[in-house]
Amino acid sequence: MRNIIIAGPCLAESYELLDNVCKKLLNTIDLNKFEYFFKASYKKANRTSLHSPMGVGDITALEWIKDISTKYKVKTLTDVHSVEEVKIASKYVDALQIPAFLSRQTELLLSAGETGKVINIKKAQFMAPDDIIKAAEKVKSTGNSNIFITERGTFFGYKDLVVDFRSLIFLKNYEYPVIYDCTHSVQKPSLTNISGGDRNYIEPLTFAAISTGIDGIFFETHTNPQLALSDSATQLPIDTIDIFLNKVTKFFDFRKSL
Repeated sequence: MRNIIIAGPCLAESYELLDNVCKKLLNTIDLNKFEYFFKASYKKANRTSLHSPMGVGDITALEWIKDISTKYKVKTLTDVHSVEEVKIASKYVDALQIPAFLSRQTELLLSAGETGKVINIKKAQFMAPDDIIKAAEKVKSTGNSNIFITERGTFFGYKDLVVDFRSLIFLKNYEYPVIYDCTHSVQKPSLTNISGGDRNYIEPLTFAAISTGIDGIFFETHTNPQLALSDSATQLPIDTIDIFLNKVTKFFDFRKSL
């Protein structure tokens, strides 16, 4: 069984960004070892500040993502925030992602499940591991078992996230592939008018997560993170991806050999 990689820019800022990032990732990821989903949010509905960019327009961004899928023959994933968005976005992508802050929303989970697509549920920062299993069961009740669960850290209200690696071990007791979110896990939410973070912790925390036996990783990457319209402090520079993924591949191979 191949491990899973979900990766791409945080926000669909431009077609050029999506194209450059997807091309680089496909040239770097060993598709014999990994099942790959190109990720880009067509809209950022949960921003720290009222003045933070939300997107270029829903249909425009979704059409860009769809075009990337066709051009590179790659599966795609994007976030959805409401039942209405599920109906629209599901026409353009292969997988739907339930954002962490919405992972208890029953109608959203059921609507997403009814599409039959892969549903990646982000574990909310306020959730215990067994709570996210309840969310997965809501999706499964629709007859859809194509469910991933992604760990992205726990938030204690002090503008920082902490990853409890026991959570990954607990989640492995269930039938759903477990994904570790390498970049959101090092965020510092609402640090000022934007969320901050420290990308220096991405590599060691990713390797720690792989050591628990997870099924895949999620990360965001950008051609110029400093100029990114969202998550500029935590997106990986695209020119570092070769080295990062080479190490990731070795860690996954080593874990499988144990």
